[in-house]
Amino acid sequence: MAHARIGSLATILFLTVFHAALQKGATQYAVVSQNLVTDNVSVVEGEQATISCRVKNNDDSVIQLLNPNRQTIYFRDVRPLKDVRFQLVNFSENELRVSLSNVSLSDEGRYVCQLYTDPPQEAYADLTVLVPPSNPIIESRDEVLNEGNETELTCSALSSKPAASIRWKKGNKELPGKPMVELTYDRMYTVTSRLTFTVSKEDDGVPVVCIVDHPAVKDFQAQRHLEVQYKPEVKIVVGYPQGLTREGENLELTCQTKGKPQPQRVKWVKVDDDVPSHAVITGGELYIENLNKSYNGTYRCVATNAVGESYDDYILYVYDSRAGEGAPRTVDHAVIGGVVAVVVFAMLCLLIVLGRYFARHKGTYFTHEAKGADDAADADTAIINAEGGHSNSDEKKEYYI
Repeated sequence: MAHARIGSLATILFLTVFHAALQKGATQYAVVSQNLVTDNVSVVEGEQATISCRVKNNDDSVIQLLNPNRQTIYFRDVRPLKDVRFQLVNFSENELRVSLSNVSLSDEGRYVCQLYTDPPQEAYADLTVLVPPSNPIIESRDEVLNEGNETELTCSALSSKPAASIRWKKGNKELPGKPMVELTYDRMYTVTSRLTFTVSKEDDGVPVVCIVDHPAVKDFQAQRHLEVQYKPEVKIVVGYPQGLTREGENLELTCQTKGKPQPQRVKWVKVDDDVPSHAVITGGELYIENLNKSYNGTYRCVATNAVGESYDDYILYVYDSRAGEGAPRTVDHAVIGGVVAVVVFAMLCLLIVLGRYFARHKGTYFTHEAKGADDAADADTAIINAEGGHSNSDEKKEYYI
């Protein structure tokens, strides 16, 4: 113990004398173009931080590192401070790098890199200690919901530094929450976010996720699956016949239902009338034999569960027994009708062309019987000229050899 105490006193004495000598020398020699730099550091509580003091163009000036209380941690490569969590990582004329393990909140503050020049230079490294929140807690006001109801979920991120932020997602859709931040006595933050929305039957089984964002953690979240009850969904399916419903045939209908909870009751009714007495009803199936037109009407399947009641309708119309027999010929009639339409259209086009042709040549056609009549002196001469030939025309001569 005596030797250790003597060594510590000797170290302190040496540093004091050395510091005084540097200050004296500094008054005699000015340092030119020396730059002291460092960086701010953020570290998660319990992990290791590294502080680096760097000098550009050093001329053998001494570098030392001080804690927020201005106590010397390292003087060159010597550690006067007894805190063994500080360890020398690198020492050279251009850098003093020190690590601090198992960082706690009490280590947070401004650390000083100091260079003994004239005047002395200082650079500051702010050490920020991050405290991650505890596992997020998500709570729901309602365990089971009915469609159309409003629900509220709460997500909490406890004891973090700095305060966390909370986001909500329902399925793939992001929803806005209402955050509240509380600062606790130990300088920690508790964040609570409330989410309110109205549920539908499509929300049944969908996860609602609370996502916590914090610089100390990644992918921090909690989720809760919604349980939504809803009224039955009802659909009537025709088993027979496929097509027209004729007299004498049979009718088979099936009522398909889905709901949460499953419908406890399914019944068939005829709107504004009674179901035929010989109809057979088995659960969700309705069967009627030997149909006639008196059975026409609206048949309704009604399903009920704890949430409510729903129904689907089928309108029955019974045709004559021979109804639809000529239906296959409708294709031939259609073809014939199409051909007739084309022929009529072609004839109309022809008539239009002929009409335009005759209209264009109207008044330009004269018979040769009337030639010369215009040059006659009187009516008798005109008739003679018209009947007997042409006074103004050249006569055709014939020669016989």
